[in-house]
Amino acid sequence: MNNKKDSYKISGMHCTACSLTIEKTLQKEPGIKKANVNFATEEANIEYEADQIDDKKIVSLIKKAGYEAINQKDSASGDSKAKEIKKTRNLFIVSLLLSLPVFVLAMILMEKSLAGRVIQMILAGIVQFYIGSRFYKGAYNALRNKTANMDTLVALGTSAAYFYSLATTFLIAGEVFYETSALLITFIMLGKWLEARAKGKTGEAIKKLLGLQAKTARVARDGEEKDIPITEVIVGDIVIVRPGEKIPVDGKIINGDSSVDESMITGESMPVGKKTGDSVIGATLNKNGSFKFTAEKIGQNTVLAQIIKIVHEAQSSKAPIQKFADKVSSYFVPTVMGIAVITFGYWYFIGSSSFVTALMTFTAVLVIACPCALGLATPTAIIVGTGKGAANGILIKSGEALEIANKIQTVVLDKTGTLTKGEPEVTDIVQITNNKYQNTNKLQITEELRILKLAASVESKSEHPLAEAIMRKAKADKMKLAEVQDFAAVTGHGVKGTINDKQVLIGTDKLMSKFDINVADDLVTQKNKLESEGKTVMIVAVDSDVAGLIAVADTIKDTSREAIAALREIGIKTIMITGDNQRTAAAIAEQVGIDEVRAQVLPQDKAAAVKSLQGEGEKVAMVGDGINDAPALAQSDLGIAMGAGTDVAIETGEIVLIKDDLRDVARAIKLSQQTMNKIKQNMFWALFYNSVGIPIAALGLLRAEFAGLAMAMSSVSVVLNSLLLKKKKL
Repeated sequence: MNNKKDSYKISGMHCTACSLTIEKTLQKEPGIKKANVNFATEEANIEYEADQIDDKKIVSLIKKAGYEAINQKDSASGDSKAKEIKKTRNLFIVSLLLSLPVFVLAMILMEKSLAGRVIQMILAGIVQFYIGSRFYKGAYNALRNKTANMDTLVALGTSAAYFYSLATTFLIAGEVFYETSALLITFIMLGKWLEARAKGKTGEAIKKLLGLQAKTARVARDGEEKDIPITEVIVGDIVIVRPGEKIPVDGKIINGDSSVDESMITGESMPVGKKTGDSVIGATLNKNGSFKFTAEKIGQNTVLAQIIKIVHEAQSSKAPIQKFADKVSSYFVPTVMGIAVITFGYWYFIGSSSFVTALMTFTAVLVIACPCALGLATPTAIIVGTGKGAANGILIKSGEALEIANKIQTVVLDKTGTLTKGEPEVTDIVQITNNKYQNTNKLQITEELRILKLAASVESKSEHPLAEAIMRKAKADKMKLAEVQDFAAVTGHGVKGTINDKQVLIGTDKLMSKFDINVADDLVTQKNKLESEGKTVMIVAVDSDVAGLIAVADTIKDTSREAIAALREIGIKTIMITGDNQRTAAAIAEQVGIDEVRAQVLPQDKAAAVKSLQGEGEKVAMVGDGINDAPALAQSDLGIAMGAGTDVAIETGEIVLIKDDLRDVARAIKLSQQTMNKIKQNMFWALFYNSVGIPIAALGLLRAEFAGLAMAMSSVSVVLNSLLLKKKKL
C-alpha cells in the first residue's frame, strides 16, 4: 500500500458542523484512511492510499460537499488569511452603512409610509441577499448533505424577519422588521470579523517561525564570494556569515568562531559560543564573529523547517477531548431548530400571543444559539498552547500529546545524557606526595610528578570511554604527553605501558593484584569513598608502587536538581532507570532528588520497566535522549525526547525538548495543564452561554438582533480566552 498524508486549506466553513460534514464525506470514500478537519485552522489533514485515490479526487469530494479546498503544497496561504480578514471587515462595514439608515427610519423616525418601507426593504434586501449570501450558500450545502449548521440557523432567522416584513409591506397589514434582519446580519458579520482577527493571533507562532528564515546567503563559488537566494544554496556549499547576519541554512563551521543567538529556535536568551567543528542552525543570528561553514541541510530538511512542520501538524490535529465537542455539535443545530419551533408554537397557540411576537421569539432562539463557540473551544487553545511551547523550545507534536501530558503521574528518566551530561569527566585526582594522599585535581604539582600526565600518556593509546575522559582533562590542562612504549590493554582490568623505562599501570584493584602491587588501606578508604559518590576509580601505579587514584564520572547537568524539584512541586513522581550498579545509581539519585531508582536495567529492558509501571495503573512519561531509549519512549503514555534539534530527537517522542534542558519537562506538563484548563473553561462558558441564552430568547426577553450580537460575541470571547494562555508563566 502506498500511504500518503496531505494537508488541505479549506474555505467556506462557518462552524464545527461544516468540518464534521467534510469529515463524514471524506471518510465514506474508499481509499481514505483518515480525515481530520479543523474548523479553527480551516485545514484538513488527510491520510489516503495513493493507489486508490488521488489529490484531484479529494479536492473534488470537498467541493461536492460545498466547500473549496487547495493542497497546502500549492497554496500561498501567507496572504490568504489576511485577505479573508480584510474581506470580512469590508462586508461588515458595507452591512453597517446599509443597516444604519434602516434602523433610523424604523426605530427613530418611526417611518411607516409605503415609500419609507420600500427604502428599508431595498437597503435591508442588499444586506440580506448580498452580505448574507454566504449564509444561504452554507445552508444550501448543509441541506444537500442532509445536515444543518450555523448557516441554517442564521438563514432561517433572518429570512423569517425579512420575508414577514416583505409580506406586511405589500400584502397584509402589520409591522415591519427590516431593521431586525439587517442588524442581525451586521452583528454576525462583526462577530465573524473579530473572530477571524482573534483566530489570526492564535496562529502567530507559525508566522513568526516562517518570518525567521534568511532570504539570501553569501557563498564561496568559483573562487569568489557571491550573494544568492537561499533557495539556490546546495548541500556542500561553503557559506560565509558576517557579524549581525542570519545564518541561512544548517551546517558545520569549518573556519572561525563567534557567539550565536539561538533564542528563535530554542527560546534560550543567552548566546551560544561556536567554534570550528560546531553545528549551526539556519535562521539563528550571528552576533560578533565571522565564520565559514559547510551547508549540510537545506530547504525542508533544516531544523527550522522541521519545527514549523511539527507545530503546524500539532495545531491542525484534534485532542481526544474534541470528540465531546464534535458529538454535541452534531446534535446541536437540529435540537435548536426543534426548540425554536416549540417556542413559536407555545407563544402563538398556547400563550395566545400575536404571530409577530411568536415569530420574533422564534427568530431570537435561532440566532442566539452558537455552535461555533463550542467548536472553537478546543482547537484555539491547542493552537495557542503548541505555539507557546514552540516559542519556548518545547515541540508538542499533536493535540493528543498535549492532552495526555496533563494526566501524567510518573516521569521515568534515563540517566546518561538526560540527568547527566553524557560525557565522562575526570572529577578527582588523588596523588601520593611525600607519602601522603592528596586530592590534587586543583593543586599545583610539577609536570613530572602529576599522575594525570602518566595516565593520559598511556591512555592515549586506548579507545575506552574512560580513557577519552582522561585525555580531555589533559588537553584542557594543555599538558604535553610523554612517549609510551609497550602499550597493552589488560581485558576487563585496565592498561599498561612504559614511560622512561618505568612501567605504568592504570586500572582496577584486580590489575594491581595481577602485578603484585599492594594498595594501602588509607588509599582503599579513599577509593571506596569516591565510588560511593557514583564515580569510577582507576588506580595508577609506577613500577611496583601506587602513585594515586583518578576518579571519572558522568557529571550531573547543572539543571537536573532544579528540574526534579520542579516536577515534585507539581505532584509528579520521578523514577530513574539506568544500567549502572545500585551504588552508583543511588548516589546520582540522591544528588538530584529522584524518588525511586531502578538500577542495572539493560537498554532493551527499559520498555518492560515502563510497561510494569503502567500495569500498576500509572500514567507514565518517559524522558530519554531519543536514540537508545526509543522502545521505552514508544511504550510510555508520553515520550519526551531530549535533543538540541537533532533529527533523531525530532523523530522520537511526542514532545521534543529542543534546548536539551530537563527543566522543560515540568514546563511542558505545566503548559499542558494550562491549555487543558483553558479548554475546559471555553467548553463551560460555551455550554453555559447556550444553556442560559436559549431559554432567555425563548421567554421573549431579548430582541432578535441583540440575540445575534450575543451569538457573535460568544465565539469571540472563546478565542480571546484562549489567547490569555500567552500571558501564563511556565
